[in-house]
Formats: sequence, C-alpha cells, structure tokens
Amino acid sequence: MNRLFNGLLALTVMVVLAGCSSYRHHHGMMGGGKSDAYWQKGQQDMEGLINRTVQDPEKAKQVNAFVGEIIKELKESREQERAYHRQLYTLNTSYTATPDEFSKIVNEANIQRAQSSARVLSLRFKMKDLMTADEWKTLSDRMVSYSGRYQHGSAGAKTGY
Repeated sequence: MNRLFNGLLALTVMVVLAGCSSYRHHHGMMGGGKSDAYWQKGQQDMEGLINRTVQDPEKAKQVNAFVGEIIKELKESREQERAYHRQLYTLNTSYTATPDEFSKIVNEANIQRAQSSARVLSLRFKMKDLMTADEWKTLSDRMVSYSGRYQHGSAGAKTGY
C-alpha cells in the first residue's frame, strides 16, 4: 500500500505541473512563451532532485530522460485538451448543435485523457524500475517539498494526498 501511495504521489506531482500551467493559461496569467519556461524550470528542478537522489549516474540519466518524456506527454495532452475546449466553445455558438455533437467531443477528450494518463503511468513505472526502493522514497519525499512551488495560491507543500 505504501508503494502505491508513493507512486501516486510522484504521478500527482507530475500532474500538478500540468495543472498549474493550464490553470494560469485559462485565467490569462501566463502567455504561451512563459509556459515553456515554466515547464523547463519544473524539468530542471526534477533533474536536480534526481541527480541528488539516484546514486548511479547512468540510471539518473535514464530517469531524467523518462521525466522529459512525461513532461512532453503532459504538454501535448494539455494542448490537445485546449483543442477540445476550443471545439466545444465553437460548437456552443451553434444554436442548432445537438447533444450528440457535444458528446462526441467530450468522449474523444476523455479517451485522449485516459490514453495520456496511461502513457504517463507507464513512464512512471519505468522510472521506478530503475531506482532502488530507498531512492524512490527519498525522491518522493523531496518531490513533496517541491510540490508547493507548482501549486497556485499555496505558500507551501500540500499534504494529505
């Protein structure tokens, strides 16, 4: 149970990176150019945590590559989600739009989200498999302390995931 909790915690922190960026975009606080810097800063923070945690430099390099793939997947998923929202906004302007037309877009978005989540989860397990149990726990604990940096409106790390 503790291993599952730690795994979900790591995945949650990754998703927080995506959620914060998306939140700021939708509320006009961050433009597209700054968004890349935001993602890059998150990736650099993760790289630093991994390099300080994973003892074998080659494994650390591989783990960092998986983090890069996760971030790429989250960015792509966010863009796809925005595209679905734009489709819904456009469809909403049509007085004659049917419920089926809305359902089709919502269903496609749900499928895309599920597929993206599965890819991120797969990458998470690949990361974990490269690390020892102690390294995974240490990294997860360090990620909790960093997570407050990526949560809008919070002064510190949230607990109780």
